Amino acid sequence: MIFPASLCAQVSLSANPGESRGMGSEPQYSISQVAKSFGLTVPTVRYYEEEGLIDATSRRARVRYYNRAQLVRLAYALMWHRDAGMTIEETRAIMRTARTVERRELIRDHAAAINDRVAQLEGARAVLEHLLVCPADDPTTCPHTGATLNLTVDAALRST
Repeated sequence: MIFPASLCAQVSLSANPGESRGMGSEPQYSISQVAKSFGLTVPTVRYYEEEGLIDATSRRARVRYYNRAQLVRLAYALMWHRDAGMTIEETRAIMRTARTVERRELIRDHAAAINDRVAQLEGARAVLEHLLVCPADDPTTCPHTGATLNLTVDAALRST
C-alpha cells in the first residue's frame, strides 16, 4: 500500500526536557507542538480529542500534553479522516473496530464510494473537455451536449 505524501512526511517533535516530560521518562508534547508538527491548528487537535479519537496524556496549567502513543493515534485518525476522506463518524468507527473483518467491510464501503466519486468526476472532466473544443456558440444546441441535456431532462421527468 502506498501512503499519501502527507503521511510519509517526517513529523519533527522535540520534547522540551523537563517541562514536556510526564511523571516517567516518556516525552510529552504540548498541544501547540503537536498541532504545528502535524500541520493542524490547536482547535483541530482539540476537536479530535472531543470526538474521542485521541486523548491527552496529561494536563498542566490548562495545557494538554500527548505521548507518542497518542501521536500514533492522531496519525491514524488523520490517515482516515484527512487523507482517505472519511467523515469523523466513519473515522471513529474504523478506529473503534477491533475485528479485521468489520474494519475491512467499512473500508470496502468507503472504497466503493470513492470509486463512484471518481467515475462521476471522470464524467465531469469529459464534459468539460468537450466544452473546451465544442464549436457551438450555445452548448445546448451542440449535438453532443444537447443530447446529454435532453437525456437528463427525460430522466428527471420520468422520476416525477
